[in-house]
Amino acid sequence: MLVLGIESSCDETGVALYDTEHGLLAHQLHTQMAMHAEYGGVVPELASRDHIRRAIPLTEACLADAGKTLADLDAIAYTQGPGLGGALMVGASMANALAFGLNIPVIPVHHLEGHLLSPLLADPKPEFPFLALLVSGGHTQLMAVRGVGDYEILGETVDDAAGEAFDKTAKLLGLPYPGGPLLSKLAESGSPDRFTLPRPMLHSGNLDMSFSGLKTAVLTMTKQVEAEHGEIDEQTRMDICRAFQEAIVEVLVKKSLAAMKQAGMKRLVVAGGVGANKQLRAALNDAAALKRFEVFYPPLALCTDNGAMIAFAGAMRVKYAEQPGSFSIKPRWDLSSLPAV
Repeated sequence: MLVLGIESSCDETGVALYDTEHGLLAHQLHTQMAMHAEYGGVVPELASRDHIRRAIPLTEACLADAGKTLADLDAIAYTQGPGLGGALMVGASMANALAFGLNIPVIPVHHLEGHLLSPLLADPKPEFPFLALLVSGGHTQLMAVRGVGDYEILGETVDDAAGEAFDKTAKLLGLPYPGGPLLSKLAESGSPDRFTLPRPMLHSGNLDMSFSGLKTAVLTMTKQVEAEHGEIDEQTRMDICRAFQEAIVEVLVKKSLAAMKQAGMKRLVVAGGVGANKQLRAALNDAAALKRFEVFYPPLALCTDNGAMIAFAGAMRVKYAEQPGSFSIKPRWDLSSLPAV
């Protein structure tokens, strides 16, 4: 079965082809980072308009890469939510229009389920059940995953997600949008011993997390440095980045280990944009070697929003395919409400 996947939930347009017999055949991705950088963040209306411009050319390129045509498609999967309403509408409209014209079914996909299942596109891939650390954009969650659609949330952030904390802290430090990846890059050259930041809720007794306080701690630290030394030099900025990243990584690793023990799991899956963080991967790999469990990640190219994860998730949920026509989007959508496959 050949499934076309369309992702348009926020600021990246992704299109991919997944074949249930041969795997991922092709994927195309356009990021809007440069466009939104001028405004210091995502502008929803501009995001929607750019999805309109990119979706069809990317689909044509994807089909050409795979040596396929529209007539070869068996179904079309699209991101139904959560995400920006206008951006979601672009992908939903295109998917339903194409499916109506081709007389094939459409498969609405939960964006976070796409991320959650994306490590299954890697080699090696995990087997069910596993513990999932989902660190994607505005979401940081720990889940027991026993099958497609069988998800139990064990813990989550009570305020800012890890990705949000990275971006907001980067902005405090004067880094350009999107600041999270740049903060991580600067942290690589920072001293691990100069600054120490709090580890929020590390000993809370549950699996919930909190990262908004770290942003406040960084603000307090930068003001103190400025009061003592004037402006913040580049090395100091790198040292603060290192301290911030180490705080988040330690919380994520220890909460993940506690969740695995509570759920009785021996496999950990990390998914979402922060899953590409080098220090997080290194810390989890070290923990896996020490505690003797397996850890899996999606391919680096599939950590951010992409069409491949939507095409794959759609293929896994083909039994829930719908006939195109009347469709809806879900800007807010609880992952735990999905039915099991």
